Amino acid sequence: MTFDTIFTGDNITLVQGLIAAGVALGLGLISALVYMFKSYCSKSFAVTLTIIPAIVAMLIMMVNGLSAGAGIAVLGVFSLVRFRSQPGSSRELLAIMLSMAIGLACGGGYVTFAVFAAVIVWIVWMVLFATPFGSTTKKELKIDIPENLDYEGLFDDIFNEYTTRQELVAVKTVQMGSVYELRYQVTFKRGKKEKDFLDALRARNGNLPLQVGRVSTVTEL
Repeated sequence: MTFDTIFTGDNITLVQGLIAAGVALGLGLISALVYMFKSYCSKSFAVTLTIIPAIVAMLIMMVNGLSAGAGIAVLGVFSLVRFRSQPGSSRELLAIMLSMAIGLACGGGYVTFAVFAAVIVWIVWMVLFATPFGSTTKKELKIDIPENLDYEGLFDDIFNEYTTRQELVAVKTVQMGSVYELRYQVTFKRGKKEKDFLDALRARNGNLPLQVGRVSTVTEL
């Protein structure tokens, strides 16, 4: 099985350009729908995922047949756009990379390969996000304690009762230094109720604020 480009020379005809841009736009739309599978997606991000492949395809078609330096310049523009944007989640980065790859393939005229590769990625994407693959019971816990309490070993008995693993990852002072904010990563034992765990912590930290949630993935990129 071979994948050939639809472009036959250095010059791109109107029909060829419309086919490449149209396929890129259609695949971008499907990519946006796949991204919304079991995930919240804002309208602006969905529109972005839809249009990015067509824009990339048009840029690649414009430098088609030019020097290698022109292609490197386009790649540099993509890099600037990526690093000037706000950091996102791993899922957002994956979706953007897929959209750019679709655009690059269509811009080079390899529309059949773009469709084939995109379908494979979509199937793998939906299977992995629909199954427990990579899931974890680890959560991030933030505890505020008064400055007069020694946080070392303060919650060890509670952690031993409700968690299988805990790690203190950061400590900082808040409220003009009158409160310590402790940030842990904890893994809960099966069958233990999160509410009972928080109630035990509240009794120990003087009913100061507590927060528990999933571990942030933005810094893991």
